[in-house]
Amino acid sequence: MKQAIIDLGTNTFHLFIADKSDTDHQTLFRESRPAKIGMAGINQGIITDEAIGRALDVLSYFREVLDQYGVAPEQVVAIGTSAIRVARNQAEFIDRIRQETGIRIRVISGEQEADYIYHGVRAAGALDDRMALVIDIGGGSVEFILGNQQRIFWKQSFEIGGQRLRERFMPGDGTEPISAGSIRRLNDFFQEKLLPLANAVHQYQPAVLVGSSGSFDTLVDMWYKQERGYLPPPNHTAFDLPIAEFYRSYELLISRNHAERMQLPGMIELRVDMIVVAVCLIDYVLKAYGINQIRTSTYSLKEGVMALGVIGEQR
Repeated sequence: MKQAIIDLGTNTFHLFIADKSDTDHQTLFRESRPAKIGMAGINQGIITDEAIGRALDVLSYFREVLDQYGVAPEQVVAIGTSAIRVARNQAEFIDRIRQETGIRIRVISGEQEADYIYHGVRAAGALDDRMALVIDIGGGSVEFILGNQQRIFWKQSFEIGGQRLRERFMPGDGTEPISAGSIRRLNDFFQEKLLPLANAVHQYQPAVLVGSSGSFDTLVDMWYKQERGYLPPPNHTAFDLPIAEFYRSYELLISRNHAERMQLPGMIELRVDMIVVAVCLIDYVLKAYGINQIRTSTYSLKEGVMALGVIGEQR
């Protein structure tokens, strides 16, 4: 049966279409497009008219793809996350999308988002018996999950995503290199906001950081291009990213402006600015919690929804 998941992220909208059986799925179509619905409004709790226009453009295209693949409406789930979750004009946004594209959005809580992310990362084979700290860095929120391949022990969503951080700590258009002062202020901010995480890490003692998709995919692409001259195989869903390679990329990313970052092998336009605050957060987590191993998962929320088999139950 053909099923589709649309992940309406704060910066990027993702469409994932698969042929689902009882035990597995075969990917038919996968694409991510920038919608930037958090731009210029996320810290004020609003989706601007310009952002609604960008969302409609992307979702109208997704609607055409869904029709081309013949996915039945009841087999499509569109999931709204941080920017939609906190928007004062959420109802207006959802109504506009439904009226103009026929796509019905279901807004989920941060805790539900964390749950889906965990199941996606587990489906990728990125977890084992060790306690892991799973992190998904979105544009609006960041989800942290402590768990292993058996179960979740703790999870929480924090509204400290990349778009929020960029607008707060990288003033102007955010395309110049981040300053040392901004990094210090970011670290102070993380220490304050992530106190519940610090307590949970102290309790559960994770051995490895597992990064979910997004900026972690780009860090792996940068490593492969640097080390081997080509991108990783698309059928590989979990990677061990050497800590030295993370820090090589970290130093490159914080010391370069937008144009210079775009020249880095493995970089993509979709990630070129958001990745700066993302690597600052990763650096903070590694150092603050004494973690020295990084795994990455190309799977995230979409694959978690698919793995749980909840499409068609959420109407």
